[in-house]
Amino acid sequence: MRYENVLATIGNTPLIHLSRISKDIPATVYGKVESYNPGQSAKDRTALFMVEQAEQEGLIKPGDTIVEATSGNTGYSLAMICSLKGYRCVLTVSSKASQEKLSLLKAMGAEVVVCPADAAPEDPRSYYSRAKQLSEDIPGAYYLAQNFNLNNSKAHYSSTGPEIWEQTEGKITHYVCCAGTGGTLSGTARYLKEKNPDIKIIAVDAYGSVLKKYWQTGEFDESEIYPYKVEGLGKTIIPGNVAFDLIDDFIKVTDRSSAHRARQLARQEGLLVGYSSGSAMQAVFRLKEQLKPTDVVVALFPDHGTRYLGKIYNDEWMRQQGFMQMEPQNQQHPAANQHMNEDSYTRYRKIYRAYRMKYKRYLRQTLKSMS
Repeated sequence: MRYENVLATIGNTPLIHLSRISKDIPATVYGKVESYNPGQSAKDRTALFMVEQAEQEGLIKPGDTIVEATSGNTGYSLAMICSLKGYRCVLTVSSKASQEKLSLLKAMGAEVVVCPADAAPEDPRSYYSRAKQLSEDIPGAYYLAQNFNLNNSKAHYSSTGPEIWEQTEGKITHYVCCAGTGGTLSGTARYLKEKNPDIKIIAVDAYGSVLKKYWQTGEFDESEIYPYKVEGLGKTIIPGNVAFDLIDDFIKVTDRSSAHRARQLARQEGLLVGYSSGSAMQAVFRLKEQLKPTDVVVALFPDHGTRYLGKIYNDEWMRQQGFMQMEPQNQQHPAANQHMNEDSYTRYRKIYRAYRMKYKRYLRQTLKSMS
């Protein structure tokens, strides 16, 4: 096949039957593998759509600077697009981002500003605040703001949703997707719900994120926030792109279980997928008791595993996190350990909350003096 440029290859990613890993799940389970995009993630769709919409609206022109806060994947997609369209690309990235992601961003010509992962969103040092400030300081700069740019969701409404519907011949019953900026989740969900309101939308969240609690109560609970490892999943803010009204269930998964599910996908399905793909797969296992043989489950796998070779696919890193002892010799993830992990996270969260409450004032004063 012949294409005008690499951007023409974005989309139409495969839907792959996960027959081995899901053999004990009473449903047909597919993975929507977004690493087949040229930038190896679902963010190719988002970045291209947002940039082209901004061009059509006269907000940017070649030679301008595009600024964005990113966990890494949107940044890589933007850097790729900027190199082809003639834009300068400046990215603010959380220090939680893998070294592989940072190296990829720089290899594509992006200017990268690494910000502390533990900085609160309103903290001037956070990667959200730094992106906004840079867009104001750099002449001719445009802040893409993927968390609140509704073209993020529209990108998936116009592409990912129709693809899944057609690939399953309209038989999909459950859509499982990680909740981050909300674009991939909500845009796809909106399209699918319009086709069939009975399709269940399952959002996946991380422990340390505020999204599930907000969905349950409508309140932003700061006490839900604490550090976690998985990238591209969860938020410490409420993004404007998350359509909470479309979500039928919200499942929280642990760093540990997500890492092992990703490794299991590699070893049983031959799919080297990213950390949050493991989160989506873990959520499918959490749904197991609710599923029946006629169900068709689609889990979206956002990115490629090469961006996590130094983390979840590195045995030493896994040992450092205390994750390795959970992996049995036969390389199969023990579902029996699942509840133990959730309980452990609950205990750690209580300890962390108590510490925060006791030293909150001191920490704020210290951070203020450091800024």
